[in-house]
Amino acid sequence: MKSFLLVLFLALMGTSSAQETISGNVIDKSGNPIVGANVYLEGTYDGTSTDEEGNFNFQTSETGTQTLVISAIAYDPHYEVGEVSYLKNLKIRLTEAINQLTGVTLSAGTFEAGDNSKVSVLKPLDIVTTAGAAGDFVAALQTLPGTTTVNEDGRLFVRGGSAEETQVFIDGLRVFQPFNATTNNVPTRGRFSPFLFKGITFSTGGYSAEYGQALSSVLLLNTTDEPDEEKTDIQVMSVGSGVGHTEIWGNTSLSINTSYINLAPYEALIPSTQGMEWNDPYESISGEGVFRVKGDRSMFKFYTGFNQATLDINQEDINFEDLVRFQLKNRNLYFNTSYKHFFGNNWSLFSGASVSNDVNEIAIIEDAIDTEEVNSHIKVKVKKGFSNRFELNTGVELFSTKYDETYQDPDGFTFDGGYDDVLVAGFLEGDLFFSQNLALKLGARAEHSNVLDQFSISPRLSLAYKSSENGQFSLAYGDFYQKPLTESIKFDQSLDLEKTSHYILNYQYLDNGKTFRAEAYYKDYDDLVKFDTELPSFNSEYSNLGKGYATGIDVFWRDNKSISNLDYWVSYSYLNTKRDYRNFTETATPNFAPKHNFSIVTKYWVEKLRSQVGVSYSFGSGRPYNNPNSKNFMDGKTKPYNNLSLNMAYLIDQQKILFFSVSNVLGFNNVSNYQYANVPNDGGFYPRREITPPADSFFFVGFFWTISTNTKSNQLDNL
Repeated sequence: MKSFLLVLFLALMGTSSAQETISGNVIDKSGNPIVGANVYLEGTYDGTSTDEEGNFNFQTSETGTQTLVISAIAYDPHYEVGEVSYLKNLKIRLTEAINQLTGVTLSAGTFEAGDNSKVSVLKPLDIVTTAGAAGDFVAALQTLPGTTTVNEDGRLFVRGGSAEETQVFIDGLRVFQPFNATTNNVPTRGRFSPFLFKGITFSTGGYSAEYGQALSSVLLLNTTDEPDEEKTDIQVMSVGSGVGHTEIWGNTSLSINTSYINLAPYEALIPSTQGMEWNDPYESISGEGVFRVKGDRSMFKFYTGFNQATLDINQEDINFEDLVRFQLKNRNLYFNTSYKHFFGNNWSLFSGASVSNDVNEIAIIEDAIDTEEVNSHIKVKVKKGFSNRFELNTGVELFSTKYDETYQDPDGFTFDGGYDDVLVAGFLEGDLFFSQNLALKLGARAEHSNVLDQFSISPRLSLAYKSSENGQFSLAYGDFYQKPLTESIKFDQSLDLEKTSHYILNYQYLDNGKTFRAEAYYKDYDDLVKFDTELPSFNSEYSNLGKGYATGIDVFWRDNKSISNLDYWVSYSYLNTKRDYRNFTETATPNFAPKHNFSIVTKYWVEKLRSQVGVSYSFGSGRPYNNPNSKNFMDGKTKPYNNLSLNMAYLIDQQKILFFSVSNVLGFNNVSNYQYANVPNDGGFYPRREITPPADSFFFVGFFWTISTNTKSNQLDNL
């Protein structure tokens, strides 16, 4: 019996001696103790929590190499691996986890409009309810800082750059002709209807290495992934009509939209009076469609758009006694298909392709110009999230262009021009989050153009620091290259790529419906194309000796909370830019770049009237122009640009809307430029004429009817 008790005692002593104590202290990056952190050996029930001093200790009977796990809310898990006997008096510093909702964001140079973006300063609704925009998302974007309203053109002019320096992408793929064809001094519109897109990202500079061939900015349009419901939208307007429909079959859906525009009835009631007359007013028929298939971990989209437009107009020209006749027929077809697949372990694959065909038949007096451009874009990229702190994005893409042009005059002279090009590009970019308050985007893009036989490398960098709960600073730098415009490269393929370098400093503050942004930037232009004739021609001398700069400050303020039912934003831009390019005789500010731009947009819901009322005002300081009667180049200034526009959407019932809008309601006589005679008069003075819009104001009336099982849905988002 005594021997049994001895054996039992020795066994108990052995068990007691096998227990090991694990201990330590857990603190944050500032040295403060973390209370309540969970500390345990992986795969066991042995563990504890830290006390008020961040200390912990517990005993375990485990032996050998073990993994000690330390975890706490709002911190990344920490692991200590080693022999149990060495897991004593540990000093453990936990790293703050990255919270996607409250953490820092990379926002320099970028405005977003999408329900899924926490840094959005606009919503999809804003893009098309802005007074004066008349449903054109480009016109709405012109109320943002960094843009310039060039009312006789209608395209996007960003931070001292020409319209050709901004590129448009749908679902990450290039759109080669994003605007409708038009004639001189008659503004164009975007080809796309807003209701097919879930969001818009508008980068005014310093954009991602994923995108290239844009000296100034990129506009990214993203089509809707999953429609909310089946519905039919009917539109009857003062300028035409349209119909759209969405059909859903489980995870498959199709949305189509068609429209017919004819300005003849409008011109009959309110004819243009500014130095022009229509033989056949603008007429177009267009259609779009998006087909989608959503899988468990994939998304397939096929987008197509078609547009055919004609116009026949007589326009005033200072060098001709009679009006000059201009005729245009344009056909544009665009296809875009993309596929996304989300693999396990935070891998994703994107592949896609776009193809466009654009044909123009142009007649100017008795001269005929026929053009055809075929473009394609193929893209493959992969994205890998290694943790919530590091994400890598890399890919390759190919752009193909084939452009042909034939010119013929009434005497039988003909000239054929054009070019073929294949541009290959690759990009690599990483997002690194050092903490909740500091993030870095670093990347590079490489491109090679076959027709120019030139290779370029573009570094890109963006840094963001969250200075407070609601405010943050961002810095961005990047080099950007772009092929010379078709007007030059079709005559001379020995030119080089044009280049800009962007430097951006941004501050952004977001708090409960209020947004404030201030951004300073500098753009350095180099290798710009110059030619020695009034317009690019087959007998021009071309070079890349042009250069320039653009610097300025953009300010944006939005508030949709302070006053019930009122939403408004205010934008101001200061721009100082000069360049020596095209046929400039010296460095000067281009005509499209006024020094000051100001916009205020307001939207107010009147419950008693069941109406949304919008008022927008835009101002631009005088634009430079060249006066041959002056000794100095480009030293003239037009009078300032003013435009006060109104709109109103009245709900007849929840699914029927009557919509009214009028642009430039006060009838400001805006002058965008002057055309001077080619030769002086007998007194040695060059006569001139004003270049003004076709009409001072534009009126629009529309009836919009939605038919759906959800009787609350309507087209207010599209107006």
